[in-house]
Amino acid sequence: MRLLKKRICIIGSGGAGLHLAYALRNDFDITVIERQSPDQIRRGRIMSTQVHFGPTRNRETRFNMPKWGEQSLIESIHITIGNQKLFVGNLKEPALSVDQRLYYSHSIKDLVEKGVSFRFEKVDKESVEVLIDEFNLVIDCTGKNGSLLPFSIEEDLSPFKTPQRKCIVGYFTGIKANTPLGVSVTVLPELGEMFEIPVVTEYGPATIMFIMAIPNSDLDVFKGIKSAKEFTLKMSSTAQQFFPEIYNRIDGKNFALCDENSFLQTALTPIIRKPYLMVKNKLVVGCGDSVFLNDPITGQGCNLSSYCAEQLYETLMEYKNSNWDVETGESYWNRTKQYVKEVTEWTNAMTKPLPEHVVQLLLQGAQDQVKANEIAEWFANPTKAYEAFTSTTTIH
Repeated sequence: MRLLKKRICIIGSGGAGLHLAYALRNDFDITVIERQSPDQIRRGRIMSTQVHFGPTRNRETRFNMPKWGEQSLIESIHITIGNQKLFVGNLKEPALSVDQRLYYSHSIKDLVEKGVSFRFEKVDKESVEVLIDEFNLVIDCTGKNGSLLPFSIEEDLSPFKTPQRKCIVGYFTGIKANTPLGVSVTVLPELGEMFEIPVVTEYGPATIMFIMAIPNSDLDVFKGIKSAKEFTLKMSSTAQQFFPEIYNRIDGKNFALCDENSFLQTALTPIIRKPYLMVKNKLVVGCGDSVFLNDPITGQGCNLSSYCAEQLYETLMEYKNSNWDVETGESYWNRTKQYVKEVTEWTNAMTKPLPEHVVQLLLQGAQDQVKANEIAEWFANPTKAYEAFTSTTTIH
């Protein structure tokens, strides 16, 4: 007699939810609940930025997730402090950034074609209880707006009570790409950072300009801006004042947002939660930003979500034929805890002034291409960054 497949409900179809739907769909009966239709997502406002580094792209390949055009592969990380460009470090494996509106809407349609059930409705704290009764497992992938369920906070990894940065993001055309094609990281001490990211959009290649302003600093100048036109003008004048190297690559006549919805201002307080709990004697788990919310300063959001989705997949496969309970939840947390700690502690350290030994490492990168490449690799392999930040001895 064939056993019925266990039924799993994934709430949210962002990075974590999509990863899980692709990973789990062959072994379980999957229903994804998402409040917006693919067309609403595609026509809506940008949600944030994402750079899928090599390990994440390998997991996407493992789970047969959609492929994207290879014309905008990101091969390097450009590091600038103040007005001094230090170096370009090469990534071991290329990264890729895709407008999430395109990525998510395309993936949802692809999953529907592959037989995954979708319900387009809003879930709140009341209706989630009904889902817990209906399914063998509910996975909270609701993202950075916070979890639906009271997953307990890991206090030692959640030191902040307020946002550490204002996130100001626009997807633009009319900027000459840097060479080699890469992510530019500009650190302005006591003001904040600018990340310039090549991105695939439905309009073709574009450039993300992502300012992370320390609240109330001189870089925090986008307050009250509501229209695309105002946002574009302010981004141009801010680049001229603070980021001249980028400003010099802007083509004034053609510099524009990709569309009216391709800009965003947000601020979030990083918070890490234990990713499982028992509700009515049933296991409920969280994955991605709903439980592991880091500041975007290290670009790890979608990469951490991808890592945790794979670990949750491995856990559920290991316990496939047993009852999913506290032991299953504990196993998932044990698999993810160390990596979550490394990413979070590195990210939290990046929101503060750089430690002197890290500044010395960056200066060494300016003299030594091997060192520059190692530093670029921090973003793809945060364990290496964590080791560099927590080691107090400078390597000479």
